[in-house]
Amino acid sequence: MILTDVPSTAAGPVAGTGDDGPRRRYDTASLLDVAVELFTERGYDGTSMGDLAQASGLSKSSLYHHFSSREQLLRAALDRAVEPLFAVVDEAGARTGRAIERLEYVVRREVEVLVDQLPAVTLLLRVHGNTPTERWALERRREFDRIVADLVAAAAADGDVRTDVRASVVSRLLFGMINSLVEWYRPGPGGVGAGRGTSARTVTAQELADAVVRLAFDGLRR
Repeated sequence: MILTDVPSTAAGPVAGTGDDGPRRRYDTASLLDVAVELFTERGYDGTSMGDLAQASGLSKSSLYHHFSSREQLLRAALDRAVEPLFAVVDEAGARTGRAIERLEYVVRREVEVLVDQLPAVTLLLRVHGNTPTERWALERRREFDRIVADLVAAAAADGDVRTDVRASVVSRLLFGMINSLVEWYRPGPGGVGAGRGTSARTVTAQELADAVVRLAFDGLRR
């Protein structure tokens, strides 16, 4: 899924100017970092273009050079999570082999995507559907749930997973466990898995994926 409505001028860095002299130079990726943080902390309704300009150190006119509206900025920020999540289901591991193997692959890769795009996925899980872009994001999440539920049903039909729990319920439980990672997982020194010293090792994305797969599939497999 490609975001098509970001203006072509958004690709390069822009230097804003204001009464206090030259401001910082920002590219689209840096602006999205700021937007994801503010939208997550304050909510979309509680974040204005003025707030985004102030946090980024740009003038409003420079911010509008990148994005024509706050809604477009939200769409681009959410797409940081949505695009890689859906890209997983097009990978070879999600399209070949028995359904149980494809399901395990998707679950494992979704954990890795969540860790890689933790701020953006956190924002995706915070939207409430108050705007067209938020409703788009919620529908994409529901669409992904349906894809996973179909994999669960196919694995059940193959006789590889238990059939006494509905596939749609299994899908929600699986991703409820995965999505809960945004509440407590923090990479880097001092993050979850680290000891008291800052040099202690943090739990890696692969270790998290292994743990989720073991917990989920030990209960699912027949």
